[in-house]
Amino acid sequence: MDNVLNYPTELLLLLFLIITFLQSALDKILDWKGNLSWLKSHFSKTPFKNMVPFLLGTVMVTEIVAGILCTIGLFLLIVQGDGSIALAGAILACLALLMLLLGQRMAKDYDGARTIAIYFMPAVFLVFLLHS
Repeated sequence: MDNVLNYPTELLLLLFLIITFLQSALDKILDWKGNLSWLKSHFSKTPFKNMVPFLLGTVMVTEIVAGILCTIGLFLLIVQGDGSIALAGAILACLALLMLLLGQRMAKDYDGARTIAIYFMPAVFLVFLLHS
């Protein structure tokens, strides 16, 4: 219980990333065809137009691994006070967000890119906290 009180910000940010990435990955799994169809249209005028299924799969796997690492990291931080797995999850979450940001910028979806930047701020703050 001491670690919950010692790392409240880190734990809350980990929960934020867990919810964000596991829900996003689950949505991609459950509605692969819908996501793929929308993204093919979204990237139709970009250099990514012929790579959409591969890129969607790459982002999905990255989100799953980031969510799992954050989940394991949350428990290890609570139980052992060890934030190393949580840090790996947070870094991977940041990389996933940077992939999404690149996609939005390439598609000239600047509102979407702004949304990704909003998610990036707490993720990179968590990296800072866990690395300190």
